[in-house]
Amino acid sequence: MALSIRKGPQARAIRTVIYGPEGIGKSTLASQFPGVVFVDFEHGTDSMDVARFDTPEDFDGVLTLLNIISQEDICKTVVLDTADKLEQLISRHVCLKYGISSIEDAGYGKGYTYLAEAWIELMKVCDNIIDSGKNIVFVAHAQMRKFEQPDEMGAYDRWELKLSKKTSPLLKEWSDMLLFCNYKTNVVTDEKTKSKKAVGGKRVMYSTHNPCWDAKNRFNFPDSMEMSFSEIASAFKAPADIKADTIAELRKMFQVAGIKEDDVMAYLKAKGQTDGSSLEELSLKILQFVKTNSEKIITKIKEE
Repeated sequence: MALSIRKGPQARAIRTVIYGPEGIGKSTLASQFPGVVFVDFEHGTDSMDVARFDTPEDFDGVLTLLNIISQEDICKTVVLDTADKLEQLISRHVCLKYGISSIEDAGYGKGYTYLAEAWIELMKVCDNIIDSGKNIVFVAHAQMRKFEQPDEMGAYDRWELKLSKKTSPLLKEWSDMLLFCNYKTNVVTDEKTKSKKAVGGKRVMYSTHNPCWDAKNRFNFPDSMEMSFSEIASAFKAPADIKADTIAELRKMFQVAGIKEDDVMAYLKAKGQTDGSSLEELSLKILQFVKTNSEKIITKIKEE
């Protein structure tokens, strides 16, 4: 059997989780994704001009709807809003299935295991949607929880997904991009009175882990960004489109600086950084290197 090896970035739909405190604009951010249709479990988008499916009344209805979405060309992005409201549907499904009145009634830990198993079933259907080329966004609320490191003294508060302890890790691990949204507040000290007060309140989203919240991304985004889809839009472009945009941006940069593209290629060749004789032939990795070091490269070329 011949083995097939694929090299370089592979285009694929993206699994995103957006969470944060109530009212910060999570649904608004999700509405900016390409070709969005909402599955609105708590009717939080009723005042928004967005497309939405009829809300399923139970978990079986959710699975049926998602299976249909995976098979038909209906949208580019499915938004499930919110994950914590959806978990209530799943919890009710589990209770009916096992003949109990609440998750706690199943016995020590069993109810939450059943809940996690239902979430795994849901995520398998979500993966079918991803395989069909459609993005998925889970919107969720955040809550404060006490956290204590096993090897450290003391505990501290941190933001976490407002989901049960066994299902929250499943959703975090499943996602390609876990974005925590919050208000960035600065504390300033009055020079005269020495009193402290909070100022600011700018909305930001965090894309990397912090002791006070969970976040991650597979696209090398900065730690914090403005709460706008434009900050993460590059993740939803095909590698060829990203490369074309990067080349166009570099050429404009060189034109403004008054240097020739041939001089740039000669510089890269001298530094052992080139794998082609033109910008089009360069790999995206080298193009990103040129973009990151553009000021230094332009200065060196002008000096020579």
